[in-house]
Amino acid sequence: MLAKQNDSALAYYKIIVPLGDSLNRIANENLRKYQTVDFDQAMRLQQLEKKKVEEESKFNTYIFAAGLAVFIGIGLFLFRNNRQKQKANKALENTLANLKSTQSQLIQSEKMASLGELTAGIAHEIQNPLNFINNFSDVSRELIVEILDERRKTNDERDDEFVNEILSDIDQNLEKISHHGKRADAIVKGMLQHSRTTSGEKEATDLNALTDEYLRLAYHGLRAKDKSFNAELITNFDENIPKVNVIPQDVGRVLLNLITNAFYATQERSKFEGESFKPMVEVSTSSVGNNIEISVKDNGNGIPSEIVDKIFQPFFTTKPTGEGTGLGLSLAYDIVKAHGGTIHATSVPSNGTTFTITLSMA
Repeated sequence: MLAKQNDSALAYYKIIVPLGDSLNRIANENLRKYQTVDFDQAMRLQQLEKKKVEEESKFNTYIFAAGLAVFIGIGLFLFRNNRQKQKANKALENTLANLKSTQSQLIQSEKMASLGELTAGIAHEIQNPLNFINNFSDVSRELIVEILDERRKTNDERDDEFVNEILSDIDQNLEKISHHGKRADAIVKGMLQHSRTTSGEKEATDLNALTDEYLRLAYHGLRAKDKSFNAELITNFDENIPKVNVIPQDVGRVLLNLITNAFYATQERSKFEGESFKPMVEVSTSSVGNNIEISVKDNGNGIPSEIVDKIFQPFFTTKPTGEGTGLGLSLAYDIVKAHGGTIHATSVPSNGTTFTITLSMA
């Protein structure tokens, strides 16, 4: 019984051992295959990772190259743009310098034109005191001859009272000669002040006297050119206004320009309407609050409403070509503005124009 069991066990053993070996071979084969597959996958993953790194490196290189190209492009654009700006700025500087030079020449031309307007008026104004000086000088010389004649007489024949009267007349004549000489001197000084470059220093100025003086200078200046022209001059000055700190030469230029324009407007209208038209220019001063207003009014043709706002622009003129630079009112505007004041115009076509200057009393 025991022998059979041993044989049976041996038989099972013989069966199991080969089976175990077979299973081990299968397991080892499967393990080898798995390890081979796992290694292949690992290699493929490594290759993919390497390729990914290479692709990222290429992409980064492309991005860097593109960024560098854009940066260089922007740099070149900015450099070129800067060079163009430098050239443009240089050209603008040259143009500005030329414009300033031209402006200075035109301003000087306008000043000389206003000086020319003054010259004729000054000649007339200065002729009046010179005539008085000459007349009183001649009369005084005749009186001196009479005194000398009296001195040649004997004491009994000499009329001392008559001599004293003559001496009194001579004294009065000398006073008048002195007065008119000072008047002529003031006119010449005014002309010199107008012609020379202003010092820019303000001084207390009687605006009534200044306005009246330039009214008459402008009128006589126009009369010297056209003796047939006559106009009514109206002055309406506020005698209570105080002296104002202004640059008299500059304000005088403004007044001369406005008054000359007023006479020009009335003269042009009189050419069309003839003797039925009576030219009139009125200048007035008044105090309005803390300000002083100077008005220049004419009864000329007026200014069309569509261009009233343009008359203070440089080079804008309503006069025919060759009769104006277009800078007069522009300079007037700048001068008044520099004094802290304002200037404006109101006009009714065919009924005249009024220019009003407003200056502070302070």
